Amino acid sequence: MNLKDKRIALLLSGGVDSSVVLYELVRQGLHPDCFYIKIGPEEEEEWDCSSEEDLEMATAVSHKYGCRLEVIDCHQEYWHQVTTYTMEKVKAGFTPNPDVMCNRLIKFGAFDQKRGHDYDLIATGHYAQIERQPLPAAVQSSATVGDPSVDSLTWLCTSPDPVKDQTDFLAQIYDWQLRKALFPIGHMLKDEVRLIAEREHLAPAHRRDSQGICFLGKINYNDYLRRYLGEQPGDVVELATGKLIGRHRGLWFHTIGQRKGLGFGGGPWFVIQKDIERNILYVAHGYDPASAYRQQFRVRDFHALTLPLSQCLALSATPGVTFKIRHTSDYFRATIEPLADGEYMVHSEQPIHGVAPGQFCVVYDADHHRCFGSGEIAL
Repeated sequence: MNLKDKRIALLLSGGVDSSVVLYELVRQGLHPDCFYIKIGPEEEEEWDCSSEEDLEMATAVSHKYGCRLEVIDCHQEYWHQVTTYTMEKVKAGFTPNPDVMCNRLIKFGAFDQKRGHDYDLIATGHYAQIERQPLPAAVQSSATVGDPSVDSLTWLCTSPDPVKDQTDFLAQIYDWQLRKALFPIGHMLKDEVRLIAEREHLAPAHRRDSQGICFLGKINYNDYLRRYLGEQPGDVVELATGKLIGRHRGLWFHTIGQRKGLGFGGGPWFVIQKDIERNILYVAHGYDPASAYRQQFRVRDFHALTLPLSQCLALSATPGVTFKIRHTSDYFRATIEPLADGEYMVHSEQPIHGVAPGQFCVVYDADHHRCFGSGEIAL
């Protein structure tokens, strides 16, 4: 893609990745407009010191390269969309991923509505790649490409850095958002990015990578849940024996597969399942109990990035898929069986630990290169 005639908006976070993106774009003779997205746990919340430091770093980097920086307030949108989604899912006993929805609803959503619509491309510091492919004949003759003006397929592809790859966080964005996305450092390793930042004396060069959920900053996640959902004590029961182990303070403080932080004697204990109606937390005893694993599970509301999943599978040179259910460098081989009502059954080649309803199952081709999309696990 020739970027010279493109209007580019860069989401500058104040971290090292987006700062190196700006350097890379300027090095190519481009002059993007920079934007800092202001979000937080609730619209009237005061900024914490980490948010102020983020903006200071973003300002310093944009000034270094003579690019203007504009602050876009997405507090309200984040609260009404992403945070509400998170609280509703957690309260219903699911394990949501707010960062996944932040990309779709805020970074490529609310921002586009406010300012991004004036630009051809939105650049970010995500570790992911984009590949464009001429429309295959089988696709040209079908009605699966919603926009008739689209003359190629845009694929979300993994980064060569397996640890930093962020395609799983991008697997819920819309097709038009993917076509508008630009990931200038997606082909790099994290160490390369750090070296560039140090060499170019960028302000965030030695900043640590952000951890945890993007809108919380330094706020503890359980404290945040307690603040908005309170506590709802209930029984903790050993699944195999029905024995009462203790009490929990609320099912939303626990996730399937959890081992640390349970605080029950005679352990170790693993969280196996939740009974929402009876407010019971079921656990299993042992260091690696078989009941903590699943080899097949249902996926609902599958969101396809480029083409319907059935067509992705038909176009793949190698049969089968790979998938992941959490942000790790591990991919698992599987086959996918279509079910009624648009659901799928994932048949993994090996048992998977900690499969939890509400998690996103992210599906890739057999070589875990192209990301096909993701759906919500439903046990």
